[in-house]
Amino acid sequence: MNGFGSSVGDWLIVVRAIHFAATAMIAGILIFRIGVAEPALRSARQAAQIFDMKALRIVWICLLVSVASGIAWILLQAPAISGLSFEEAMGSGVIGTVVTETQFGQVSEIRLVLAIVLAACLVSDRLAGTRWLGLVSALGLVGSIAWTGHAGSTAGELGILHLIADTLHVVAAGAWIGGLASLALLLVVTLRRQADGWTWLVHDATRRFSTLGIVSVATLLMSGIANAGILVGSLHALLVTDYGRLLIVKITLFVVMLALAATNRFWLTPALADSSDIGRERGAVRWLARTCTIELALGLVIFAVVGALGTIHPANHL
Repeated sequence: MNGFGSSVGDWLIVVRAIHFAATAMIAGILIFRIGVAEPALRSARQAAQIFDMKALRIVWICLLVSVASGIAWILLQAPAISGLSFEEAMGSGVIGTVVTETQFGQVSEIRLVLAIVLAACLVSDRLAGTRWLGLVSALGLVGSIAWTGHAGSTAGELGILHLIADTLHVVAAGAWIGGLASLALLLVVTLRRQADGWTWLVHDATRRFSTLGIVSVATLLMSGIANAGILVGSLHALLVTDYGRLLIVKITLFVVMLALAATNRFWLTPALADSSDIGRERGAVRWLARTCTIELALGLVIFAVVGALGTIHPANHL
């Protein structure tokens, strides 16, 4: 192999991480938009318009990144599956085989159709029903990632359980990570405007997102335990295998995110309701924006870890 061929595995990790992050952000932002921003900003039309414009801009960027990284993933999967170098795989027709004759390729085709449907919904966003169709397409786009990894290759009834758990896991991750990005955006808009009454709107949005976050975290925990039980199997395997140790890194990052989320929920969010102290309100908004940004950064690191986990053998296979 040449220099590029020998690094296909590394590029595959990077591309997978970028694809997971971009796709999850799309779903999370659209969930936040319908479930949090619209009801919280119903009485602030201008604020809703500003948030909507900026949020959709991010969704478009993430969709373009998702499609581009998805294509790159297919190109890199060909040498990974065939054992050929990248150049050899490109010139031997392996890509056609991967796309048409493997589960990964067939799922990728379905996901491309979902991305096209989502793009059409974003173009016609003002039409009735397209927002919900766009959300369903986004959920399908992120949820179908489960069929491209270890869950998609688990056989029998255990495989069905694994697919359900992994689908719930990636959707919940998207709701949390994309929601964090959306909340940070809403907070930034609030800080820039400094309009009267906006802290109450932020308090309402933060409270609603807190509920979404609790549901997401609970789903992540339950589905994560199920996935770990299937892929790791024992505490010994968790500690002595590369897969297990990398999973420990993921769990550690998740715990740190939980600690920051608890700070937001039990300390900063109540401060937004303290109308007697404007300085405290604005300080709480600033700190919320910072902690959301830190949580989001940690979440993106987790996606990098997940990108690596999908390229190595599960602990229970060793």
